[in-house]
Amino acid sequence: MACIALTQLAWEGAAPDERVVGYRDGQAVTRGAFIAQVHAWCAAFREVRGPVVALYFADALDAAAALYGAWHAGKAVVLPGDMQPATLGPLLAGVDACAGQLPGALQPLPQAGRQDLQTLSLRATRLTLFTSGSSGQPARIEKCLGQLDAEVQALQALFAESLDADGMPCVLATVSHQHIYGLLFRLLWPLAAGRPTEALPLSYPEELVHRLLAWPGCLLVSSPAFLARLPVQLDWAQASPGLRAVFSSGGPLPADASAQALALLAHSPTEVFGSSETGGIAWRRRAEHGEQWALLPGVDCRVNAQGLLEVRSPHLPDADQWWETADRAQAHADGQGFGLLGRADRIVKIAEKRVSLTAIEQALLASAWVREARAVVLESAASARIGMVVVLSEAGWLHLQAQGRRAMQLALRALVAPHVERVALPRHWRYVEHLPLNAQGKSTQQQLALLFRPVMPALEWLQRDAQQARARWQVAADLLVFDGHFPDAPLVPGVSQLHWVEWTARQAFALAPNFLRADVLKFQLPILPGAAVDVALEWHADRAALHFSLTSGQGTHASGRLFWGA
Repeated sequence: MACIALTQLAWEGAAPDERVVGYRDGQAVTRGAFIAQVHAWCAAFREVRGPVVALYFADALDAAAALYGAWHAGKAVVLPGDMQPATLGPLLAGVDACAGQLPGALQPLPQAGRQDLQTLSLRATRLTLFTSGSSGQPARIEKCLGQLDAEVQALQALFAESLDADGMPCVLATVSHQHIYGLLFRLLWPLAAGRPTEALPLSYPEELVHRLLAWPGCLLVSSPAFLARLPVQLDWAQASPGLRAVFSSGGPLPADASAQALALLAHSPTEVFGSSETGGIAWRRRAEHGEQWALLPGVDCRVNAQGLLEVRSPHLPDADQWWETADRAQAHADGQGFGLLGRADRIVKIAEKRVSLTAIEQALLASAWVREARAVVLESAASARIGMVVVLSEAGWLHLQAQGRRAMQLALRALVAPHVERVALPRHWRYVEHLPLNAQGKSTQQQLALLFRPVMPALEWLQRDAQQARARWQVAADLLVFDGHFPDAPLVPGVSQLHWVEWTARQAFALAPNFLRADVLKFQLPILPGAAVDVALEWHADRAALHFSLTSGQGTHASGRLFWGA
């Protein structure tokens, strides 16, 4: 089946109205219904005076209709990467209207009837996306429709024959269409090629199994993070025959995750290498190509004198210009592909020393204790320091439990020491079961930095003896405990106050390991950001009871008795 040009996706007659473009809640959505939605959105956007609109939809079919309605109304479209206030604040100030789940969202106008749709220009039809933020702050990326169309046509030319040989597969996705990978693979390419797509993404592997068992003949558009965490105990043997192919993009898929995906899903994932700026560059299936990447149709590559990969592609703003990436590479002798040697743009300055964050991560990955490692620069008024977020292996967790945090930190720092100056060694460590991930399955620098925000107040001891202790808490306004408690009136929750009391008391007295109960608890005044709180503790060892009170110049905040046992 011919692939429709992206300029013609909403044209009457470009494909039969009865063609199924997707499924929502198990119900088929036809192309005729989709085009009607495009007209309704076009009517709504034509009432907007300004030229720029922002869209955020969880539903891919709604997003596609709104996108084409806006384009046919002559609007430039902005797709926020997420709904975080830090993202939306500066972005929404520069748009003239919003749709979907954004504040003040417009609604489609079906009562306006059929619109005279403006012809779309490959160059003048514009879209703004954002990078994921995995290597810094998200950056704006401007795309014209011609770049997106060129990539869709290249993907169709390369993969359509194998994908569609047994009929059109349904597209299942775990990634958001608000970013370039999901936009192309979950929304634009399926609509152009005639493959139906599920309106909502999958969140869990159990959903994938259920979907494949109920409705075979699917392809999966996923992320490395999702594929790396497939539970082996699910019924993959029964589900995998319903899968036609697996795509992965947005970051490197570890070799062991690729092998496990092949074993469980019966498909070697097709990895697509590229970026928001460049679009797709190359592809591979590890079971067939190993570590080597083959170029997508229409893409040229070379390696410059600095060892960096350069590409020339119709997916770029200027198809005739070479674009220097931040990836070190070794080109194939035939010029049709390359091998990657790591990133070159993660060089930072710590105390005036140039430090490669990638080198630090790779040094840690050499340890049998470490499954994943991500370095993040932590900025402060005094200086910048490196923090490490480490996903430990089973052996690593056992070592941490047996030897303690300090011994683990010293051992891991010793692995890093040959690669960086002493002043730049990581100072802060967080051990986690999983890296924090966004909708694209990536760990952003912002998410990683949040792990290093302080949890406890600054502690100053005023008195300590065997039975009594007095201390002062300086309750900084940026403590993680204030997140969500409450947005308009932050305060320290009562359960956190009890946690802080125990944390303080264990530094003064030999408390038994297990908390048993609390008596006569009173929470009288809230503890607010910036407070200086005096802590009075009285330990009764014979009853394993701790009397406490929390006071400040405002009065008594809380008091009570806590009991511990063996």
